Amino acid sequence: MKLGKLLEKVNIAGLHADKNAEISAVCYDSRAVTQGSLFVALSNFGANGEDRHAYIGAAAENGAACVICERKPETDVPYVLVGDSQTAFAVVSANFYENAHEKLKIVGVTGTNGKTTVTHLIKQMLEKLTEKPVGLIGTTANMVGEAEYPTGNTTPEASELHGLFARMVDAGCEYAVMEVSSHALTLGRVHGITFEVGVFTNLTRDHLDFHKTFEEYAAAKAKIAAQSRLLAVNADDDYTEVITRDATVPVFAYSTAKDAADLVAKQIKLHASRVEFCALMTGVLARTELAIPGMFSVYNGLAAMLAVRLLGFSLGGAADALATCHGVKGRAEVVPTGRDFTVIIDYAHTPDALENIITTIRGCAEGRVVTLFGCGGDRDTTKRPIMGEVAARLSDLVIVTSDNPRTEVPSAIIADILTGMTGTKTPVEVIENRREAIAFAIENAQPNDTIILAGKGHETYQIIGTEKTHFDEREVVAEALR
Repeated sequence: MKLGKLLEKVNIAGLHADKNAEISAVCYDSRAVTQGSLFVALSNFGANGEDRHAYIGAAAENGAACVICERKPETDVPYVLVGDSQTAFAVVSANFYENAHEKLKIVGVTGTNGKTTVTHLIKQMLEKLTEKPVGLIGTTANMVGEAEYPTGNTTPEASELHGLFARMVDAGCEYAVMEVSSHALTLGRVHGITFEVGVFTNLTRDHLDFHKTFEEYAAAKAKIAAQSRLLAVNADDDYTEVITRDATVPVFAYSTAKDAADLVAKQIKLHASRVEFCALMTGVLARTELAIPGMFSVYNGLAAMLAVRLLGFSLGGAADALATCHGVKGRAEVVPTGRDFTVIIDYAHTPDALENIITTIRGCAEGRVVTLFGCGGDRDTTKRPIMGEVAARLSDLVIVTSDNPRTEVPSAIIADILTGMTGTKTPVEVIENRREAIAFAIENAQPNDTIILAGKGHETYQIIGTEKTHFDEREVVAEALR
């Protein structure tokens, strides 16, 4: 594609390149640059805010035909000056893939908890209702119909994101549903995308290593309103007012408690393996169920139903479709043991999510609730003692271990967690090695126990130092059982 076409709608401060130059790829990583690539030097990349102008020389050596940057390169290479390389990256990425996103009706889901489950539910419901493939972008998978593609960030970088949209269009998708992280909204990864429906699930403590304050985190999530045609929000969440305060589009709410909401769950029944409820909207009542336990599953089901309803489908159709849905790997996932105790894997890695899963299991557990968890290294340290307090308060036994310690010392992370457990009467075991900790939980299980392995969820790896090694808790459980 010609450079001039790629630069359409880019706010250019200075052009020092040939618009007729042929561009073969759009890259943000100098190591991925090949002959003819356009390299975009992002000034605020990733959670650590890395300035990638330092890699312009490496990109030129690898064959970059042109560079988009915010200041003149020290290397002799054709370049385009812009005021904001993040925004420019989003625009040129969309142009490179011929603005495939404009050919799709996209649902964007943001919030601290529930994004993954809600997006998967919406995808399954739309495929049931339309009998056509639906695209999905998120934490556990990027999918085009049944085909899966690698996933890294919850919301991919702009070039990868628009490449996925192009795959969806080529596969005949009319709808796409995606998780929209606070990082993506802050760093401009979704700039230029209009969501047919924006969904807000809830807001609790998370990512304060990046946003610094809870107010900044909330403000980042609120940005989805400006990019949505319609907004679906959780009326029962304390921060919904922050999300909707400056919204200029129609806002619709779902609730389990407020009759004034647009979609309300009535006659809620919680079972060990599922939830049942009646959905009421504009005088229409539809009974449904979802094969995932817990009150949070009612909220996730309502969010998905309201999004599908706002896309133009009937409430009855949405209810029938929801009843056919299944859960997501690593979200309240029951691991078969063939024994007289239960093992559940859940991604809970925030205080609120941990409290939700333990409370959910306690509501249907016949024996002890055993919670095994750790906290990630190089991430928000303030939530560690809070999670320790939650686990000790709600569990019958807590096993504190490692999660993804990354470059932190595992014992130091555990020490932070233990400060929140001071004075607890709940038995606490500290086993730093997660494999050994899981083996301990299995070997010491009592009849009717429910063991919650929290934090890893869908992940099949562990990050120790800078190395990512294979670690699938399903395999570790099976090994311990043997």
